[in-house]
Amino acid sequence: MAKSSLKSTLAVSLNNYLDAGAIVAGSSGITLWQNYLGLSEMHLGWLNALSANALGAAIGAIIGGFLADKFGRKFIFTYNLLVYMLGVLIVMFSVSFPMLLCGFLITGISVGIGVPASWTYISESSEVNNRGRNICISQMSWGLGPMFILFFGMLLAPGGMLYAPVESLAHAILGADAAQAAAEVFSSRVVFFTLFVVAFIAWNLQRQLEESAEFTAQKAEKKNSSIVDNIKLLFTNGIAVKTVCFLAAIYLTWNLVASVMGFFMPHIYETAGGLSNEDANMLSCVSWIFVVVTTFIISFFVDKVAHRFFYVFGLAAALTAWILIIGGGVTTISGIWLFTILWGINNGSSVQVFYALWGSELFPAKFRAGAQGLMFFIVRGLSAAWGLVFTYIYGDNGEGFTTAAFCMVALLAVSLIVGLIGMPNTRGKSLEEITKERYGENY
Repeated sequence: MAKSSLKSTLAVSLNNYLDAGAIVAGSSGITLWQNYLGLSEMHLGWLNALSANALGAAIGAIIGGFLADKFGRKFIFTYNLLVYMLGVLIVMFSVSFPMLLCGFLITGISVGIGVPASWTYISESSEVNNRGRNICISQMSWGLGPMFILFFGMLLAPGGMLYAPVESLAHAILGADAAQAAAEVFSSRVVFFTLFVVAFIAWNLQRQLEESAEFTAQKAEKKNSSIVDNIKLLFTNGIAVKTVCFLAAIYLTWNLVASVMGFFMPHIYETAGGLSNEDANMLSCVSWIFVVVTTFIISFFVDKVAHRFFYVFGLAAALTAWILIIGGGVTTISGIWLFTILWGINNGSSVQVFYALWGSELFPAKFRAGAQGLMFFIVRGLSAAWGLVFTYIYGDNGEGFTTAAFCMVALLAVSLIVGLIGMPNTRGKSLEEITKERYGENY
C-alpha cells in the first residue's frame, strides 16, 4: 500500500470511529441517562431514531453527499467535524431530555455528512489493488470506536474500576448531596468527552489533506455539475437507479439489524439477559474486538479473493448467531457469549464493508458521493422508524425478544439472497474502468 494512500485512509477513517463511537457512547450509557432523566422506552426509541444510528445520520448524508460532489471532499473535511464537536458538547452538558435529544441529533447529522465523503475519498485515493483493503481499514476504525468506547464505559460505569474519580468529579460539580443517578450519569459524560478529543484530532488531520485527484480532474474538465443537475442525472440514469436499489436493499436489510444492535446491545444484555451495566458493556466490547480482528484478517485477502466468499461468510455468522440465540435463549451466559462472538465476526466481514466498497465503485465521480448520501438517507431514515417499532416489539423488559429475533433472521436472509443475485465484479479494476463499463465515455 502506498504511503500517501495509507496516511489519508487513516486520517479519513477516524470518521468511522466517530460514527460508531457516537452510537455506542449513547448505548453504553443509555440506562444511566434513563435513570437520571426518568426516561421511558419510547424516549429511548426517539434518542435512537434521531441519533447517528438513524435519522440524524440520514439527514446529514443526503446533504453531505451532494455537497461533496459540488464543492469537494476536502470541503466536508474542513468544516463538518466542528458540527460534530458541538453536538457532543451539548450531550455532555445535557440536563433534560430535549437537550439530550438535540445533542444526539446534531452529532448524528454530522456523522451523516461525513460518511459519503469519507468512503468516496478513500476509494478515489486508493490504488487499484488495495481499494478493498483501504475500505477494510475504514471498517476496522468503525470497530475500534465502539471497542474503546465500551471499554471506557465499562471502566467508568458504576462499579467499574475508574468510577470512584468520576463520582468524585460529579459531587465536586453538583455538590455532596447530589442524587445518585445524577452522579452516575457523569460516567457517560466523560465517555462523550473522549469523542470530543478524537474529533478535534481528526479535524486537524483531515483539513490538511489534499483534494481527491478524481474530483480535481472533474472540476478541471468542467464536468463538475450543479447539485440539481447531479440529482437529475442520478434519478434519470437507469443503471444508476438500479444500482441504488440493489445497494440500498442489501444495506438496509442488514442495517436494520445492525442499527438495533449498535444502540440497544448493552440495554438488551441488561434487560433480557439480566446482566449489570458493567458486564453488558464488557460483552459488547468483546464483540467489537472480534470485529477488528476479523476485518484485519480479511483486509489481506479482499483484493485477491472473490468478494462473494467474504459476503456469504459474514452473513452466515450473523444468521447462525440469531438462530442459536433463539434456540438457546438470551438468558444463558453461554448463549450470550456465542451470540457475542458470532455477531462480532459478522460485523468484521459485514455487508457494510461491501456496501462502502461497491457504493464508491459503481457510480461516476460526478455524483458518486451524492448517490451514497441518498442510499445512506434511505437506510438510516428507515432504521429510525424501525428503532421505534423495535422498542414496541421488544417491550419494556425484553418480553418480546424472541419475536424481534425472528424478524432479524428474516432481514438478514433477504440481505444474503439479494446480495448473491446482484453482486458486481469490480475486483482489480480502476474506478475509471468501472465507470466506462457501466456508463460509457460521457461520465
